[in-house]
Amino acid sequence: MRNLATLPKPVLLLEVLGVLAVIGALLLVNNWIAAPDFMAQKSLATLLFFLGIALMLPAAWLMMWRTAQAMAPQLFNHNHKKK
Repeated sequence: MRNLATLPKPVLLLEVLGVLAVIGALLLVNNWIAAPDFMAQKSLATLLFFLGIALMLPAAWLMMWRTAQAMAPQLFNHNHKKK
């Protein structure tokens, strides 16, 4: 059985980008970095936060799917033998 926490590289990249977006939102909210003049700081922080969460969802879904398959393999095995 493969490790449940091993993620494919594209999913891992999305996870890292999501974490960076959430960190960027935190930096904007605390006024550690300035927002561009054409965009409000709070709305940019909100957008970055939700974007970060959305980018982290595929990794969470994949880990939940693998955990469900490991915990109940009979639910996902279509070739099981009936006794």
